[in-house]
Amino acid sequence: MVTYPLQNKERQGSMKAQGIYNPVRKRLLDIKDAGEYLSRSVWGIRELMYKGVLPYVKFDRRIYFDIHDLDKVIEQYKRQFSND
Repeated sequence: MVTYPLQNKERQGSMKAQGIYNPVRKRLLDIKDAGEYLSRSVWGIRELMYKGVLPYVKFDRRIYFDIHDLDKVIEQYKRQFSND
């Protein structure tokens, strides 16, 4: 599951005041997180990858997906509603 740490507002204000607050958003997601992001199964993500629809990054044996590429896939498959 893709989660980002949430902290209470008081702590955030204190950390910002000290100049040490810098929330980091993950840019590369593993196959499980990419599946959750696109609401697809792991095998559905693999299928998109093998078809060449979804680019991937490979470090050693690990495969990651750039969140920007995932957003592009969403835009590519987005359909407009028509009253035909």
